[in-house]
Amino acid sequence: MEEIKKVLESFIPIAKSTAKMFGPNCEVVIHDLTNPKASVMFTVNNHVTGRAIGQSFDHLVKTVLQSEDFKEDYLAGYTFVTEDNRTIRSSTSLIRDSKQKVIGAFCLNFDVEALNQMQQFMNSFLPTHVEVQEHEIKSDDDMENVEGIVDQLIQQIIQNSVHPVMKRHEKIELIRFMDEKGIFLMKGSVEKVASLLGISKVTVYSYLDEIKNKSS
Repeated sequence: MEEIKKVLESFIPIAKSTAKMFGPNCEVVIHDLTNPKASVMFTVNNHVTGRAIGQSFDHLVKTVLQSEDFKEDYLAGYTFVTEDNRTIRSSTSLIRDSKQKVIGAFCLNFDVEALNQMQQFMNSFLPTHVEVQEHEIKSDDDMENVEGIVDQLIQQIIQNSVHPVMKRHEKIELIRFMDEKGIFLMKGSVEKVASLLGISKVTVYSYLDEIKNKSS
């Protein structure tokens, strides 16, 4: 764990210099993915999205790993909208240790709302040309990489949470966390979670149904 901490902390100067270069609209977040439930370990300019140390990741599985453009351990230029309706343009790069295990993520979040308003103003005066680009289909190697990353996340989440006298409601909360983070979007994830928790696949599905019924 000390080695992992040192590797991740080595990215802090890069985070600070990046935020300094691009200004207060650029937020940089470093995640420790060996602690998925409280992965945020460092932030700069966290007023952009409100990311705080001790929070969990949000877009890693649902947006980054699921994207057709995620290749070579990074995804650049994806967007999401904040609760107060601001558009954030983001990039995420994975961090691996000396054994090539994914241990962290380096994320840039840039508030482009002012740029969007300027673009809308310019578009009202100037013609625009939209070029449609076809997405490449993920290769088998890319899919295998993504599946391996999600497998590591599942193992780390369960390893950090499971204890010998784990009660039903604790298992349900653990399933809820993984569902919110998009873990079950990946093929075969239900079977892997069931195996690691020592319960049946049917039980995992019943927990997911119970979670959905309570939230509806």
